[in-house]
Amino acid sequence: MKIYNTMTRKKEDFVPIRDGKVGIYVCGPTVYDYIHMGNARPMIVFDTLRRYLLYKGYDVNYVSNFTDVDDKIIKRAIEEGVTSSEISERYIEEVMQDMKDLNVMEATTHPKATEEIPDMIAMIETLIEKGHAYEVNGTVYFRTRSFKDYGKLSKKNIDDLEAGHRDEKHALKVSGEGEKEDFLDFVLWKPKKEGEPFWESPWGDGRPGWHLECSVMSKKYIGDIIDIHAGGEDLIFPHHENEIAQSEAANDVEFARYWMHNGFLKIDGEKMSKSLGNFFTIRDIGKKYPLQVIRFFILSAHYRSPLNFADTLVDSSKASLDRILTAVSRLEDALAVATDRDLTEEEKEVKARLAEYVTKYENAMEDDLNTADAISVIFEMVKLTNSSVTADSAKSLVQEAFTTIGKLCDILGIITKVEAEILDSNIEALIEERQAARKAKNFARADEIRDTLAAQGIILEDTREGVKWKRA
Repeated sequence: MKIYNTMTRKKEDFVPIRDGKVGIYVCGPTVYDYIHMGNARPMIVFDTLRRYLLYKGYDVNYVSNFTDVDDKIIKRAIEEGVTSSEISERYIEEVMQDMKDLNVMEATTHPKATEEIPDMIAMIETLIEKGHAYEVNGTVYFRTRSFKDYGKLSKKNIDDLEAGHRDEKHALKVSGEGEKEDFLDFVLWKPKKEGEPFWESPWGDGRPGWHLECSVMSKKYIGDIIDIHAGGEDLIFPHHENEIAQSEAANDVEFARYWMHNGFLKIDGEKMSKSLGNFFTIRDIGKKYPLQVIRFFILSAHYRSPLNFADTLVDSSKASLDRILTAVSRLEDALAVATDRDLTEEEKEVKARLAEYVTKYENAMEDDLNTADAISVIFEMVKLTNSSVTADSAKSLVQEAFTTIGKLCDILGIITKVEAEILDSNIEALIEERQAARKAKNFARADEIRDTLAAQGIILEDTREGVKWKRA
């Protein structure tokens, strides 16, 4: 498999550190609100990478953290008059639900920053002992220039970085906040402020810096060296650059062998932002589209390419996904009545072509996780089976077609049996409950049930004969 390594800016053959085992670390969200589309893209992309490696027989240790102490969490807690831990625990639950709805597998480990503070303090002590960090008035800074390779991931020159921030540096000195030895030094430990959560440390009560958290958690749950470190391209600098500096300075070994970063997400051609009013949470999107459609949409583009979110594009993805699901449903129906007999010569050719498509699919996935081309292969299979596999085909051929398309979709996290999973009986039961709620004038519950069914792609129609339903 070839992976585009951000460190080298080229595709490289993927060779794990240990045969048959892969350690992947993906930076997770800061849990102060519902996750948005920007958060969802790396979750879906690198979940798909994990699924493919599992398919290829690797033992994958997949670690993705929760940043559960942060200025944004503290601000939200103060606004609501609750503790920071109440905010973080609430939104960890919400993130886990959104991940489930997006069919993102749970990580092998979901470490929380607040549960790893002792190890963070230990790493800071190591960095101070080695001359890479220093303390000033309860704040511990990383001595950036002490790490000679700083900037190797982002390709930024350290002198250019300082020159580009001369005005900001001067402002800090004038305000009395310029206590750092060098403007480029970054925080490893910050002292507590009134009303903020804190932990005891040799430098006084306080909390860790954001960059340090991932260095410590990846070391604890994967090891000193990570096979693949992944995240959005907005994390390349300074977050991932700072992780490399502090980890390699502390551990004296390479931090990660391969770096993978997904491209930005835009909304109708504009960068997603709250100020532009185009900031969509997964919950918002889920009210409009089944989240399997969103997953399919995200994987329809190469993960390193910028992705533009627009209703027309998502509608197109929905229609494309429906074609696949319809083909699978048709094969399932054919399987129920097909005859168990020997394959004809023509059927043997169809079976051979299915095998060729599997190889073509794997070649796409092994070319830097090219899910867009992999999806194109699935459509080729759909076209073949629609024309060449019917209820009159030999049962073994129908089974092969049904299983193969399902298997390749599963690697992408696309659930081809979703229609069977959302049982008709469950839908009917919810409709009955809705009717009862309406009769009892509990219109809020009735609307809630309608919205729940709509999120699953179920459309209700109130007719004279009663409530009719259909799948969108």
